[in-house]
Amino acid sequence: MADEAPVFQIQRVYLKEASLEQPNSPAILLEQQQPTVDIQLGVNAGQVADGLFEVTVTATVQTKIGERTVFLVEAKQGGIFELRNLAAEQAGPILGIACPQIVYPYLRGNVADLIQRAGFPPVHLAEINFQAMYEQQQQQGDGAAQPPAVTTQ
Repeated sequence: MADEAPVFQIQRVYLKEASLEQPNSPAILLEQQQPTVDIQLGVNAGQVADGLFEVTVTATVQTKIGERTVFLVEAKQGGIFELRNLAAEQAGPILGIACPQIVYPYLRGNVADLIQRAGFPPVHLAEINFQAMYEQQQQQGDGAAQPPAVTTQ
């Protein structure tokens, strides 16, 4: 059985969670100030069955004027991937780099669409270097996802 070919297949990509809050509407919509935008991203992976893994990429987008929130969007995009006949040193980078790269474009589209449907100009999430993110997590030694923060004005 050692000569079985490695398997890497996408089983499904899906929107796992999405929420939108506008706690200070409608008054804050009349403000003339430009809001600040804070974007937090995270990646998580776990085994769901023999040879099947769920990888999720989470985005939190919050815009504020001063201390008041204009809107807050939280979304989690998931994917189920089949990985078989791979060494552990091969599976880690696939789950931490390749799978998030597949899931992330769907998350970007869903976040932009949700924000636009709420009546705001869409916020486009930047491209992410998942390899650098994965390598940083490995250097930290804990393997836990430390979401990078991106703040723009």
